Amino acid sequence: MRLGTRGSALALAQAGLVADALGKAEIVAMKTSGDAGAREGPAVPAGGGDKARFVREIELALLDGEVDLGVHSAKDLPSELPEGLELVGVPRREDSADAYVGEASLLDDVAQRARIGTSSLRRRAQLLAVRPDLEVEALRGNVDTRLGRLAAGDFDGIVLAAAGLRRLGREKEIAFRFDADVMTPAAGQGALALEARRGDSSAAQAAAALTDSAALVELTAERAAVAELDATCRTPVGVRAELSGKRLRADAFVGLPDGSEWVRDTLEGDPENPVSLGRALAERLLSAGAGELLERAGAMA
Repeated sequence: MRLGTRGSALALAQAGLVADALGKAEIVAMKTSGDAGAREGPAVPAGGGDKARFVREIELALLDGEVDLGVHSAKDLPSELPEGLELVGVPRREDSADAYVGEASLLDDVAQRARIGTSSLRRRAQLLAVRPDLEVEALRGNVDTRLGRLAAGDFDGIVLAAAGLRRLGREKEIAFRFDADVMTPAAGQGALALEARRGDSSAAQAAAALTDSAALVELTAERAAVAELDATCRTPVGVRAELSGKRLRADAFVGLPDGSEWVRDTLEGDPENPVSLGRALAERLLSAGAGELLERAGAMA
C-alpha cells in the first residue's frame, strides 16, 4: 500500500501512524501547491476552492495511480472532493483543541498588548473577540519554525493545534489548551482523513479497518456544517462536534478577522445522522447573520 502525504515533519509523522497501523506501507512524500516548489500538473477535476492547494498534488497522484491512499490532516480536505475520489477512512482522533505556547497558564494571564503569532484567521478572530488588546500577527511555517520564532523572542506567545504538537512529541511546549467555547477548533482539527480512488476496494477496506466510528461521526457533522456555510480558508469559521455516548454536540463560530463581530451557536442531535446536525447548525448560524459576516470576512481577508 502506497500512502501519499505532504513532506512536512508533521505530515510524515501522521502518515507514519497510518503506515504502522496498516502493518506494511510505503510513504510517498510530495510537495503540494501550499508548499514551495510544488509539482506542476493539470488542475484536479473538481472544486475545493483555496483549501485544495494543500491536497491537490496528492489527489493527482491518487487519480494517476501513483499512490493508493492519501493521508491528510482532515482540516485541509475540502468539502467537495474530485470526481473519482472518496473519503474512505478516519482513524482515531487526536486532541482537537487549539493550544497556547508561551508564558501563561490561561488567556487572562497573557500580558496586555502581548504579541501573539498565528497563521489562522479563525484563531485571530477568536483571540481578538475576547482580548481586543492583543497584537495578533501572522506567523507561518512548520511547527518547528514557529516554535523557533517564539524562542527567538519574535512573539510573546503563539497558538498551534494541540494535535500537531502531540504527534511531534512537543506536547510539553503547551502552556494551556483553549476551551471550545472560547476557541472553537477548525473542522477536522486533530483528525486524519484517508482518501482513495472510487472503486479501489483494497484501499477502502484497508482504510475502513483503521476507522474510528466516533471520529467518523464527528468529522461528518463538521464537514456538513462547513459545506453548508460555504466557508473557505479566508473566512474565520470554527466547527467542533463531539460524540459522548448517545449524545452528539456541535459548537460553531463565525466572525470577522478583527474580532469585532461574531456569532456562536451550539446544537445537539442524533449521532446516527451527523449530516443533519451539521447542516442544521449551519442554518441556525446563517439565520443569525453568519452569511453576511462570511461575505465581509472574505472581503477583509
